[in-house]
Amino acid sequence: MNLNQKKVSKFSVIIPLYNKEKDIKKTLESVLMQTFSEFEIVIVNDGSTDKSEEVVKAIDDPRIILYSKENEGVSKARNFGVEKATSNFVVFLDADDYWYPNHLKNISSLVIKFPNHFWYATAYEKKFHEDLTSPMVSPILKFPENWQGEIENYFENSLIDCVAWTSAVCMKKSFFNLLNGFDTTITLGAGEDTDLWLRAALKYRLVFSNSISARHNLDGTNRISNTPTLKRKYMDIDKYEEEAKKNNYLKKYLDLNRYSFAIQYKLAGDKDSFKKYIKNLDLNNLNKKQQFLLKQNKFVLKVLIYFQVLIGKFGLRLSSF
Repeated sequence: MNLNQKKVSKFSVIIPLYNKEKDIKKTLESVLMQTFSEFEIVIVNDGSTDKSEEVVKAIDDPRIILYSKENEGVSKARNFGVEKATSNFVVFLDADDYWYPNHLKNISSLVIKFPNHFWYATAYEKKFHEDLTSPMVSPILKFPENWQGEIENYFENSLIDCVAWTSAVCMKKSFFNLLNGFDTTITLGAGEDTDLWLRAALKYRLVFSNSISARHNLDGTNRISNTPTLKRKYMDIDKYEEEAKKNNYLKKYLDLNRYSFAIQYKLAGDKDSFKKYIKNLDLNNLNKKQQFLLKQNKFVLKVLIYFQVLIGKFGLRLSSF
């Protein structure tokens, strides 16, 4: 595709790609089936060692731009993709997620209605496995159907599922650059996206559509979130603690993330990191179930996770929330 073309696409779809040969075709097809067609697809092959690149090259569409680079992680891949984007708006999509045909139209309607804002997102659903797909859990879905508007308190609405999720977010490229993009010191799905959306929310209100138009595929192949805990570098939650003194919902949001990270480190047997994350955790921000789990040893937690997975196979979503 000619990068110097005169007509600039309205959206640049940024897709980081690493060893997703079994998923990327379906993901790309979901983009190419969009009812809103003014877009380019910037795919960054982050050193894949499988046939991911070959799968992409087999799809003939002039809107697809493929870059290949050495493996440096998802944050650098996304940042690289935004750098190469020719549009004023960047939309993110992971290589194993899925858009319904109206997703970009959904995003476009937000941009048209709120042109002076800086970032946008839509509601999404979560696919846990073939027999269990459920909508995101947030008070925002209790608003009237097809509601669109500013979210006054991002953190109040993100205490279970975040209202901003990577494959359903759109940003003005200038705003993304102002935030310095994804933090590349956070690695292997240990909060890169959470950290960026948090920084964005502290600057400007998110514009949101509670119409579900994207799917988070939690049973995709080669998911970086399945990387062993001790190989990952998690986001620095403490750097937002001062800001949280002015926002009780932000404090609770941070504590829920501390709780999540602490549980993962306990499961990994890293007592020092566990203590680090509970140091500034206010237990009053956890419910009784979460407080109970935080006290359990590694063996009990693994047994409980086993039953959680087992129950999920029967189509029920069970979480610590």
